[in-house]
Amino acid sequence: MKPFDSNYKKRTQKDYSLSLKLQIVQEIEQGLLTTTGALNKYGIQAASTVRTWLKKYSNFDYQYSIQQGMSKTPEQRILELEQQVKLLE
Repeated sequence: MKPFDSNYKKRTQKDYSLSLKLQIVQEIEQGLLTTTGALNKYGIQAASTVRTWLKKYSNFDYQYSIQQGMSKTPEQRILELEQQVKLLE
């Protein structure tokens, strides 16, 4: 059994200001930071926290990027091709 560590700190939930959240999202969008870099720089406990902020406050459409990786149904592909034909006409 390990001896009691006097440096142990209980992890608690932190509240972050909106301005800090927006600043972090902006830095990630500009390529100045990665998600992991933001965790280290600002002392954020979980990567999911930053991902949630990106989904809420980002100008980038994360839902679209997620759908790109998924295979499309034949109906979706047909609609997409029809839109491309209309654009070319």
